[in-house]
Amino acid sequence: MSSRRKKRRPRSNKQDPKQTPNEANQDYDKDEEIRINKFIAHAGLCSRRDADEYVEQGLVEVNGEVVTQHGTKVTRADEVKVDGQTLSLEPFVYILLNKPKDTITTTDDPRGRDTVMDKIEDATGKRVYPVGRLDRHTMGLLLLTNDGDLAHRLMHPSYQVRKTYEVETNRFLTDDELDEMVSGIQLADGEASAYRLSRLKGRDGILLSIMEGRNRLVRRMIEYFDAEVTKLKRVEYAGLTLQGVKMGRWRYLKQKEINGLRKLVKLDKLNFRKK
Repeated sequence: MSSRRKKRRPRSNKQDPKQTPNEANQDYDKDEEIRINKFIAHAGLCSRRDADEYVEQGLVEVNGEVVTQHGTKVTRADEVKVDGQTLSLEPFVYILLNKPKDTITTTDDPRGRDTVMDKIEDATGKRVYPVGRLDRHTMGLLLLTNDGDLAHRLMHPSYQVRKTYEVETNRFLTDDELDEMVSGIQLADGEASAYRLSRLKGRDGILLSIMEGRNRLVRRMIEYFDAEVTKLKRVEYAGLTLQGVKMGRWRYLKQKEINGLRKLVKLDKLNFRKK
């Protein structure tokens, strides 16, 4: 992950300024030793597995020296850098964004286009990262956090995290086609099927739930029937919804929601900082 970040344009806080984050403590003593991959993950940069890859590639420095051993241990007092970026064990924070269309799901964009970070970082002051991706033209629910372990597990296929989309297409999909989508269709990278599927009430389109995170999966499932997606919006992710969050706005997750996500992917509950 690059440490170079584009200059941000000033943006107003589109969220209630009275809202405060539910920050989770990272209860490490100053001198407590932590494996380097755990430190990197808990600094929010990536998962522990990806942290191991950074170590193998010689991109991790501890107190100015490159480390290449997975078992290396560090403390809060050590200076840890990954690819030139200094990391610290900041409190975990969790944000739900209603992503607008034409916004890039990345931390920065060399072409200067709007990113999801433009929507929340200037307003919150928090360094967080997107959990997975929504393509540029897909709208809707996106989680951002610096909890690397949670992000990795939510994206891992073995945890079967449900995602639900409102899908509008350039033509009417028949009942037979919808039945086939539920029973399973063969794509280039394997079989895919809808977990749940129904027609949208009051307008053309479908409500489609999947349990996978393959690239452009919903769009490719529609293209299988020689149709095209004209509008795509994620309205549910791991039990969270967009209720009360308008397009382009965000909110912090509640403590119950955070620990619900962690329970879903078999992580321990967290203790939260007292306000």
